[in-house]
Amino acid sequence: MIRNRFGNLVVFVFWKEGIFLFAKGDKVVYPMHGAGVIEDLQEHLVDGDLRQYYVLNIPVGNLKIKVSAKNAKNLGLREVYDQAEVLRIIKCPVQLQPINVPENWNQRYKNNIESIKSGKLEKVLDVYRNLIHREKERGLSTAEKKVLTNVKQILISELILTQNIERTEAEEMLAESYENCYN
Repeated sequence: MIRNRFGNLVVFVFWKEGIFLFAKGDKVVYPMHGAGVIEDLQEHLVDGDLRQYYVLNIPVGNLKIKVSAKNAKNLGLREVYDQAEVLRIIKCPVQLQPINVPENWNQRYKNNIESIKSGKLEKVLDVYRNLIHREKERGLSTAEKKVLTNVKQILISELILTQNIERTEAEEMLAESYENCYN
């Protein structure tokens, strides 16, 4: 029997192209949507091919998403960071200056989406901090407001799952993270 770091039994399902990388019960992050738990591993017949899927339950936003196991790595599906790593990233050890962002909102939007799609918590947090800073200084476009809402959901979902806290406490941690870095 093989168990992952969460103590869940790992079931390896082989097929022509690869292997399931995660097990039922694993906590994962799906970039652009946030952190959730793999609720099920399913197989579906698509165009005559048997394809494997992870069924994710993302509690923040109440989402259920099926992710192709074959494309999971390319889509950026990753395990949540461990509790200490998340705290290290969220806590701001030094005062930061907002990074120099393009004046053109369209270019800023593209850069922000690229950072979010990377799936890296540090980059997602940078997007959050920069959008909050810009909102306080100059305001945000409608598209940027949607990105800010999405980024906040992604960060809160990972905080909730890794720290075992309620949403309100995760929101407070996120707000403190900004305040500690820029004030």
